[in-house]
Amino acid sequence: MPEFDWRSPESYKSLQNADITDIAWECLRRNADYQRDYQAIIANTPDGEVTPEFRRRWGICFRS
Repeated sequence: MPEFDWRSPESYKSLQNADITDIAWECLRRNADYQRDYQAIIANTPDGEVTPEFRRRWGICFRS
């Protein structure tokens, strides 16, 4: 596993152009509770899709 120096500004260069939604998604996808809920919802829906309730619960509803 590569070593990550969280104190180094060089470690965050790729984030300079990231959108807030990119950063939010990165945090969400690493959340163990989200991962557990996601696996449960796709296993229990006929088409493997997430439900609107799931999206609301995790704040992944975006208005156009």
